[in-house]
Parts: sequence; structure tokens; C-alpha cells
Amino acid sequence: MRANCSSSSACPANSSEEELTVGPEAHGSLELVFTVVSAVMMGLLMFSLGCSVEIRKLWWHIRRPWGIAVGLLCQFGLMPLTAYLLAISFSLKPVHAIAVLIMGCCPGGTISNIFTFWVDGDMDLSISMTACSTVAALGMMPLCLYLYTWSWDLSQNLTIPYQNIGITLVCLTIPVAFGICVNYRWPKQSKLILKVGAVVGGVLLLVVTVAGVVLAKGSWNSDTTLLTISFIFPLIGHVAGFLLALLTHQSWQRCRTISLETGAQNIQMCITMLQLSFTAEHLVQMFNFPLAYGLFQLVDGVLIVAAYQIYKRRLKNRPRKRNPDCAEICHDKKCREASAFLEVHEEAAGTPEPSGPMDRHRALEPIGHITSCE
Repeated sequence: MRANCSSSSACPANSSEEELTVGPEAHGSLELVFTVVSAVMMGLLMFSLGCSVEIRKLWWHIRRPWGIAVGLLCQFGLMPLTAYLLAISFSLKPVHAIAVLIMGCCPGGTISNIFTFWVDGDMDLSISMTACSTVAALGMMPLCLYLYTWSWDLSQNLTIPYQNIGITLVCLTIPVAFGICVNYRWPKQSKLILKVGAVVGGVLLLVVTVAGVVLAKGSWNSDTTLLTISFIFPLIGHVAGFLLALLTHQSWQRCRTISLETGAQNIQMCITMLQLSFTAEHLVQMFNFPLAYGLFQLVDGVLIVAAYQIYKRRLKNRPRKRNPDCAEICHDKKCREASAFLEVHEEAAGTPEPSGPMDRHRALEPIGHITSCE
């Protein structure tokens, strides 16, 4: 895309040479970081998270793809619409508006699978949604971009990163398939791999995000509008996805999963598309948005996980607070009943066995009844 902005003072062609020289260096370093490290990270994460997938549940989601359909509606219905409304509401420049819209049209990212595991979500649905949204992006990304930009006064020359989409599918399906096989054959070992992989994956995501922000510090500008949008955009996605899942009568576990899948976008795919479609001059103004979005979606996900874990702990401790003496009472009753049981059998061992049927019936009668403690 070549935006007609030669008359604007904010056009990259009218900016200083120092700003332009920073862009290619930062972009080259970022390209190395986000291609090599993220590819290895995605493979390891998908293998570990695949250890939580059961073939039976995965096949059930494929046969009844109601949850997947709701997730795709959120991914390619709500997110592009939200991006378009944000660009119109904040009166963004053409280069900024197209960057926001491309982010909204991207499929779900791997980070959503990690957050879904941490909030006890439906891992089978999460991985299915990520794979299906990546496949659907082959057709839905160009369709959504065309529908939302045809009314804009812009000459469209966008390049869909089909190669990147294919690489993402390979990095997603093959490790998950190996993880499913490990879970099927060695279920005990798969649980350990899952726990270690989730922790290591979170650390790697944090390192890549921080490294990307530090390496691109020369591309950051003082435009607070884009930072504001990058902060509220993933939040809107999380809330809208949760509400739509709730309106379609999904379970609470699925609502959490669809919410996280909706707000978490594929940052690498957005960056690749920007690099393929725009020159270095335009990237100076556009490149900071996907990086800021990636940082804020990581922060939002961590906050959601923290809130869920706090709620989960309080929910576990709630029965103890209702009746703290319950455990002691039940323990004392069990001790008394056990001692009485032992005394009866000691007496029975020293006395002759009852001869009549009535005596046998009386010997089998319980001494007392166990009362429930609530």
C-alpha cells in the first residue's frame, strides 16, 4: 500500500533522516528475534501444550464445532470491526489506521494457549481455535481487509503473508500431534512435560516481548493515540469474546477460553505483513503499534491469570471459613467410632460365636450411626 500523504507534515518522507536510519536497523534485529526465537518457542510450547490434548475430546470438538464457530466469529467478526471502529473514532492517519486494521484481521496467537492453560480453560478448544483461525486466515484476512478498506481513500497494495501462515500451521500442528501421542502413550510423563512447558513458555514469551520492545526503542514515537489503542484493543477483544460466548450459552470454561483467544492476536504475522507491504519509511510510523499491542496483551493476560488464581484460592478456602470446627468434630467422631468398633471386636474375640440367627443379627447391628458434618 502506498498512502497519499506527501502533503502531510507527519508523512515519513518529510521526517528527518535520523528517524529513517533507525528503522532498518531495528527492523533487521526484530526480524531475527521474531523469526528464529519465536519459531523455536512455538514448537516447544505446542509440543508441551499438546500433551494436554485428548484425542476423544479433540474429535468431539471437530464433530460438534459450536465452540470453534463462536471463536471464529469473534476472531474475524468482532476483532476487525473493533479495529475499524477504533481507527474511525480516533481519526487515525492512513498508515496508522491500516496498521490497526491488519492487527484486527490477524488470527489468534500462541500466547492464548498458554494463558488458557493457566486459567484452567478448555485446551482442546483453545488449540483447535488457534489452528482453525490460522487456516481461515488464508481467506478471511484478505476478505476483511478488502471489506473495511474499500471506502477509504487509499491505494491498496497489501501483501498477505501466505508463507508465514503456512509456517505457522506447520509449527502448530506437528508439535501438537507429537504431544497428543505422548499424552496417549505416557499420560504420567505428559503431565510433567505440560507443567514445565507452560512455565518455560511464559518465560520465553516475556523475554521475546521485552527484547522486541528494547530493540525497537528507536521506532517508538510520542504518539499517545496509538499507545491508547494498543492498550484498549486487547481488552475490548477479551470482554467482547467472553460476552459473545456467554450469550451463546457456552460453559464457563469455554467462555474463558474464547475470551483469551479473541484478545490475543498473532503479532508475528502482523509484523511480517507490514514488512512485506510497506517501505522502510512507512514502517517507522507503523512498527510501534504491533509491538505495543503485544506488550499490552501480555500484561492483560497476566492480570487475567492473576485474578483467576486469586478467585480460585478464595473459592477453595470458602468452605473452611464457614465452619472451622467441622474438621475437629468429624475427626473426634471418627476416633470414637473407631475405638468402639475395636472394643466390640475385641470382646467378640474372647466370647463364643452366637449360635442362633437372632444373636447373629444382634451382633451385626451397628453401635451408632455416622452423622454428617456440614
